[in-house]
Amino acid sequence: MATSKARITAIGSYVPERILTNSDLEKMVETNDEWIVKRTGIKERRIANEKEFTSDLGYKAVVDLMERYDKTVDDVDLIIVCTMTPDYKTPSVASNIQAKLGIKNTGAIDLNAACAGFTYGLYVANGMISSGLNKKVLVVGAETLSKITDFTDRTTCILFGDGAGAVLVEYDERQPSFISSHIGSEGEGGQHLYCTNLATQMNSIDLQGNGCIVQNGREVYKWAIKTVTNGMKTVAEKGMVNLDKVDWFVPHSANLRMLESICEKSNFPIEKTLYSLVHYGNTSSATIPLSMDIGVREGKLKAGEHVLLYGFGGGLAHAGLLIKWTL
Repeated sequence: MATSKARITAIGSYVPERILTNSDLEKMVETNDEWIVKRTGIKERRIANEKEFTSDLGYKAVVDLMERYDKTVDDVDLIIVCTMTPDYKTPSVASNIQAKLGIKNTGAIDLNAACAGFTYGLYVANGMISSGLNKKVLVVGAETLSKITDFTDRTTCILFGDGAGAVLVEYDERQPSFISSHIGSEGEGGQHLYCTNLATQMNSIDLQGNGCIVQNGREVYKWAIKTVTNGMKTVAEKGMVNLDKVDWFVPHSANLRMLESICEKSNFPIEKTLYSLVHYGNTSSATIPLSMDIGVREGKLKAGEHVLLYGFGGGLAHAGLLIKWTL
């Protein structure tokens, strides 16, 4: 990674009010709390109401960021929203958030790398600022996955929830946050995790799901364990930091058993791993900022610490970043 001139200067988050517990799901599909917790670690998830969409959640996460860190966003010159559940095909969620915030002179784009979205968004923000093209970028990870979840499919409906997290990234060549990165994709495995749109086939395979998420959990699990453990090593090596010197690991909060396997395989302590899945479920691109913000609110994440972020999921895309926490 070229020398970074970008620094994370604020963080915020928002989740909808409605809570969907495992016992609620017992009334909807053939499952139970013990089975869900044993296999996923998830106890509950948040669900947006029928008039609440991704731009609403993302906007509220930015408002939280502004209020907590006394930040203005009037001079933000780029908004990147990482999402796979936009309110509309067009306009973008980023444009909707720009309008809600009343920012006059900013670019606005959506970025879809599914569950790797937020780390991709940070990667792009760092590149835009370090190159001199932008000075102040909002990166938002926001999802309303409940709107594309089949609540009759017990293999997927137990996993997904709604939420949003946001960070502000600003020009700062003296105290940059970004140390190293590693990104990749294995599109040939795309049929293992998808949600249909215009096409009805992928890799000559007929697609299912009728606009809802379809996942081959076993294949995604195998891919993630191999890819993330290798990727963690690569990010650490590029940053010239030993993995045992990393203070916190913040992976995409897909499934606690998956995170335990990744930590075991990479010899990284699960106690030094931040995740948001217990109370929020899998919120795709929102899991990492939600996990980071939980770390901030609980007093775990401290200034000067090394944090390894790793997003992975649909695509099959993945992206890892080593950052120095400066808040």
